[in-house]
Amino acid sequence: MMTQIPIKLFNTEKREKQELKKRENSPILMYTCGPTIYNFVHIGNLRTFVFEDILRRTILYFNLPLKHVMNLTDVDDKTIKGAIEHSTTLEAFVAPYRKAFFEDLDTLNIQRAEHYPAATEYIGEMIEMIQVLLDKGVAYVGHDSSIYFNIKKFPSYGRLSHLKLEDLKAGASERVAEDEYEKENASDFVLWKAYDPQRDGKIYWDSPFGAGRPGWHIECSAMATKLLGETLDIHVGGVDNMFPHHENEIAQSECCSGKCFCNLWMHSEHLLVDGKKMSKRLGNFYTLRDLLAKGFKGEEIRYLLISSHYRTQLNFTFEGLYAARHALSRLEDLMVRLHDITLEKSHSPLSHQKLLSTLSLAKKGFDESLADDLATPAALSFVFDLVRQVNTFCDEESLNKEQAREVLAVFREFDKVLGCIPFSRKIEQISKDVYALLEKREIARGEKNWAIADECRKKILELGYIIEDTKQGAKLKPLS
Repeated sequence: MMTQIPIKLFNTEKREKQELKKRENSPILMYTCGPTIYNFVHIGNLRTFVFEDILRRTILYFNLPLKHVMNLTDVDDKTIKGAIEHSTTLEAFVAPYRKAFFEDLDTLNIQRAEHYPAATEYIGEMIEMIQVLLDKGVAYVGHDSSIYFNIKKFPSYGRLSHLKLEDLKAGASERVAEDEYEKENASDFVLWKAYDPQRDGKIYWDSPFGAGRPGWHIECSAMATKLLGETLDIHVGGVDNMFPHHENEIAQSECCSGKCFCNLWMHSEHLLVDGKKMSKRLGNFYTLRDLLAKGFKGEEIRYLLISSHYRTQLNFTFEGLYAARHALSRLEDLMVRLHDITLEKSHSPLSHQKLLSTLSLAKKGFDESLADDLATPAALSFVFDLVRQVNTFCDEESLNKEQAREVLAVFREFDKVLGCIPFSRKIEQISKDVYALLEKREIARGEKNWAIADECRKKILELGYIIEDTKQGAKLKPLS
């Protein structure tokens, strides 16, 4: 039975942890910032996506209903530039990167959201929001015929990032048309970019305020409110989205609806590589495909990404990946031991009360860690405390097969959130030929015919297995 404990999450806007509460007759409404599909996503992006997945899984783990939307940005400065440079349509340019993104999600065992809206599917909703903002006098037509949001019309602008307008420098023109800009530019931001054939090629949409295309910030507001309503429960992204993107979302959304846009904001910290900011110039820029090509597996990368708390900077190193591989190998070895016990005759059983106490303490610690702002490092510590204790039980031959199944069930509960415990990679069907060689080896050993026994061992090794001689007899283990 799931422990009913409150989930407390750190709200960036309030700078404190607050309890996640479900509204009556409504699932938790969560919007997470997805990728701009102009290239393959890098490991910094993936850190955020894995964090968002841990949040999603935790909410579901504690039996709260969830409606989760993650956007796909297929129209912005970068996608348009890419389409023009490749002399193709916007749709054709982004298609392979969209496909690659979902492949990356599968590789990292990231659960699918309920909705993946693409910005180009909601242009009409964006135009409607911009018209409302114009009608309310908080947006205006700039000298370049683009539509801008007047941040001075929204007194609480800066409340999410805790920036004060009077402390920031205004841009030279006091407005900015780029989708992305630095926080020093406390400028009016673009809602609709007037069409420029030299910049935009043949990519534009018609609107009541002229041909053009939406600015990046209005895209998320339109998709979020259309699919989730005017007030969200949780909005999530990387810390780099906090300003200006999320700040602008709040301003334009609340001016449209007159309601609070989001009750709880969460942001994951930056990922560094060997202590430095990731960049192609430094040669430390990695996509998931780069790491897979180096021989690492999705679960190893996922484990490393969840091994640090989402609100602390993660220093990504190859040493860290090898450590993740070792940690997962320890888990895998135990899963194999437990699986083997379920196939054997019962040994002298551990007292049910002792096992129950051990499993309950581990489960309680794991649950409380997750409920405390997704403290994955603490949760993992309870997982490996249990690994040590269960290995001791196995060494003592005190677990019977029913108890082994109970232990496996707890690890499967853990994996509902962690998503990387290797249960089955080595628990596979081994061919009859390999088992025949193992049996021949054991007969030869019993007859002290060491030459035949050694020959069998070598053939088994060539077939991809090693032999582990245990108190319970010889066991086959696939080579890593």
